[in-house]
Amino acid sequence: MKIYHTKNILKSLAFIVTVVLPLPLFAHAIMVKSQPEQNATLTVSPKQIDVWFNDKVGSEYKAVAVIDSKGNRVDNKDVQQELLDGSHLYCTIPNLPADTYTVRYRVVSIDTHIVTGKFQFTIKP
Repeated sequence: MKIYHTKNILKSLAFIVTVVLPLPLFAHAIMVKSQPEQNATLTVSPKQIDVWFNDKVGSEYKAVAVIDSKGNRVDNKDVQQELLDGSHLYCTIPNLPADTYTVRYRVVSIDTHIVTGKFQFTIKP
């Protein structure tokens, strides 16, 4: 009888731990949205590049860089983190000519892991 009771308690405890502790707490940050969107084709240069993640990211070691097809960095090197939304980074860019651009980002997740990624957009004349 005691063994049966102990097994039920352990099952209940395991269920509670699984439901109460959220798994995303231990996950890396994931880019969920960007402006311009990934693989977008634009006819006008955007004024800034925005990147959103699935959770707040650390304010240190953040980076967003815009690279042209020749490998030159073309952003204004002014990455910022939105004050009211810690999941949103942005940087400004000058008026860009027609080309394909790669946006590279680096952030620190809540779990302290460094996350890097990239996406592209194209400006057509």
